[in-house]
Amino acid sequence: MGKVGCVFGTHRVLEPKGVLPQPAWKIDNTMEIYDNELLIDVDTLNIDAASFTQIKKEAQGDTSVMEKIMLDIVAKRGKHHNPVTGSGGMLMGTVSRIGPAWAGKTPVKVGDRIATLVSLSLTPLKINKIKKYHLEKEQVEVDAQAILFSSGIYAVLPEDLSPSLALAVLDVAGAPAQTAQLVRPGQNVLIIGGGGKSGMLCMYEAKKRAGITGKVIGLGSSEGSCNRMRKMGHADSVIQVDATDPLAVMKAVSEITNGEMVDVVINCVNIPGTELGSVMATKDKGTVYFFSMATSFTSAALGAEGIGKDVTMLIGNGYCRDHAVIALQTVREDPILTKTFQELYA
Repeated sequence: MGKVGCVFGTHRVLEPKGVLPQPAWKIDNTMEIYDNELLIDVDTLNIDAASFTQIKKEAQGDTSVMEKIMLDIVAKRGKHHNPVTGSGGMLMGTVSRIGPAWAGKTPVKVGDRIATLVSLSLTPLKINKIKKYHLEKEQVEVDAQAILFSSGIYAVLPEDLSPSLALAVLDVAGAPAQTAQLVRPGQNVLIIGGGGKSGMLCMYEAKKRAGITGKVIGLGSSEGSCNRMRKMGHADSVIQVDATDPLAVMKAVSEITNGEMVDVVINCVNIPGTELGSVMATKDKGTVYFFSMATSFTSAALGAEGIGKDVTMLIGNGYCRDHAVIALQTVREDPILTKTFQELYA
């Protein structure tokens, strides 16, 4: 009989002891599996947008410097857990070995191609080699291995979508699924970062749920992002505003809504400093969903208090029930969305 670890992976935590793998500073990335673990031969890392943006900025776009930063993170922490942003990403690979006591939630067998739906910030990872960077996709081709705990969720990759496209969608699967739960018919909705990966999916879901009596507004900081939103046609209005300028955001949204502001804000951007703009665009008693991992929840909470705004603020949990199925179906059911994602991520 081999070793059986904790289903949540606490047996892998090296420091500090007594915490779960995600908040831990360092975990054991020895690739000898416990009986209730699953071993993956990893070929692609999909780095969280906030983390990838930070690493790219620190390296000034030099991929050799990016490689050094990434390898250093994994060497020090046993996982790809960016110490600056606190975020990770997800991975794609082939199931190499399944422990005899494995009790995963989804049927899987050796040789299956899967994408993990838990963060790299808690996943034991060993990178042997970084092969190639795809800067536009925030994806990195690697020769690596990773371990999944029994509590970890994953999706067997669909056959009708390219692996890199499916990975891109699954990386942000929580956003459109949560949007579908939050938005109601007739509501005003603002998608901050609506031209990005998660933003495009949220835009489609928001319009689908708000209906013809609702109004969906897409906000982007660049002309390219705004043009993409206009081309896709899911937004009733598109505004080009710096999301880190709260007064400019409030003014632009007020003009479009005739002072009503919006019922729901979905924040999908990958940069810090957009918390107050999100709050100020929202009606009293409205809802702000911070999907962005660049969010400072301290700034959001204290900022809302400071301007006297009574809004419900939700942390962007990357998981909700059936989120992988919902996200993949969202891409499939709209031809424009399918085409755009194929162009960008396939």
